[in-house]
Amino acid sequence: MSETFDYIVVGGGTAGCTLANRLSAGTRSVLLLEAGGRDNYAWIHIPVGYLYCIGNPRTDWCFSTEAEEGLNGRALGYPRGKVLGGCSSINGMIYMRGQARDYDLWRQMGCEGWAWDDVLPLFRASEDYYAGADAMHGSGGEWRVETARLHWDILDAFREAAAQYGIPKIEDFNRGDNEGSSYFKVNQKRGVRWNTVKAFLRPAQKRPNLSVRTGAQVRRLLIEEGRVVGVEYEMAGAIHSAACRAEVVLSAGAIGSPHILELSGIGSGSVLSEAGMETIVDRPSVGENLQDHLQLRCAYKVSGIRTLNERASTMAGKMMIGLEYALSRSGPMSMAPSQLGVFTRSDPAFETANLQYHVQPLSLEKFGENVHSFPAFTASVCNLRPESRGSVHLRSPDHRAQPAIRPNYLSAEADKRVAADSIRITRAIVGQPALARYSPQEFKPGPSFATQEELERAAGDIGTTIFHPVGTCRMGSDPDSVVDPHLRVRGVQGLRVADASIMPTITSGNTNSPTVMIAEKAARMILAQ
Repeated sequence: MSETFDYIVVGGGTAGCTLANRLSAGTRSVLLLEAGGRDNYAWIHIPVGYLYCIGNPRTDWCFSTEAEEGLNGRALGYPRGKVLGGCSSINGMIYMRGQARDYDLWRQMGCEGWAWDDVLPLFRASEDYYAGADAMHGSGGEWRVETARLHWDILDAFREAAAQYGIPKIEDFNRGDNEGSSYFKVNQKRGVRWNTVKAFLRPAQKRPNLSVRTGAQVRRLLIEEGRVVGVEYEMAGAIHSAACRAEVVLSAGAIGSPHILELSGIGSGSVLSEAGMETIVDRPSVGENLQDHLQLRCAYKVSGIRTLNERASTMAGKMMIGLEYALSRSGPMSMAPSQLGVFTRSDPAFETANLQYHVQPLSLEKFGENVHSFPAFTASVCNLRPESRGSVHLRSPDHRAQPAIRPNYLSAEADKRVAADSIRITRAIVGQPALARYSPQEFKPGPSFATQEELERAAGDIGTTIFHPVGTCRMGSDPDSVVDPHLRVRGVQGLRVADASIMPTITSGNTNSPTVMIAEKAARMILAQ
């Protein structure tokens, strides 16, 4: 091996950038490997540019799921960041921690040190909250959090309708209980996307002990006598290897991390054998436990109120939008895909909110396509804690081949009930006086879907990923878990996983900032060795 480092971090996404910063803060040498390119594409940094980054092979792996029975045989595009910053470079920029209950449940499942009271200081440590520090928020950290820089009357109307339905207005979703409606806080700085490259990696790149390589796709981990001693990767058409003195940390995400484990012979013996791989460490749970938030995009035509559709569907409107952003870093080009959030319960039996709405002043067939020409809004609703479980597994020994992604959406009967109920609740909110005055007309899924069976079928027709995959390298205290509560991979030494794949259960909200927290905690545990 030509090079040796103390730490090797595999994956330069949300977790990897955070880890690279923290692990290189001392004198130890760190190598960060990212299979994608640099974050030098202009649309990454302009907030509305997510429309041009998702589905773009320059910035997105452009994965797809297998055909899903629960989605009436459809396969979904499955966006994953293929660029430094990972999904923080192409996502919706929403700053969301989830609920205190999420982390307390992890602790109850045996993951000591992961309760809400344990992780809250970690969220605060990296945070730079626009309103300053208090008991729940931090100031002066790397992870900038601001308010949105534009306003829509249609969203105010939806929020008022939600209040009329019985959902309270609140100011902050990130204080442990997110039930209510509010405008999302976003990872932006003065109208520009604030990804983990700007926050964590760029300041650290000044350090001589940090090496960053892009276009470097890992082929396998190098294992000797039960210990990971380095990695083998492909870059610029050549095969390279790097040795590691201390630890290798996988931070390639819920799709990439289990894939790399399996490419290295760590996984289910039967899965590996079927793919033509030798089994080095038999860990049947690798790649299992996939969870994701399935969103149901309910859309309504309106009249008598402005939406983005009318502005963005004409050349003159687009020019005015561009001018507004150029002059003030505000307007539609500064907006996250969703501005208004609503958290509520599909049934009073739930202890906390189990539904999340992302409400948008626009409508389109799918991300990457033009908005409709008529005024409309979209109320996307997702089940925050799905019971359905899927998997991610390699197809072949070729590291460049996409793994098989099977989320198994709506395979649990409980998830079907919640899906149908969520469409009913959406209709009830839209029927309140605050919105009824604008004559909303449902066109997705459409008013003809009414019975339980019809609504379940409609959910399968309109459901799509909100790209929050987690859980495929499940953390636990039980011997069947992939990693222990210190994120060490069971059955092999010198290897940890630190990204969204370690979540035992999915958090009740957007998953990007919880991934920053996971990396923050991982770095502290590694450095404490």
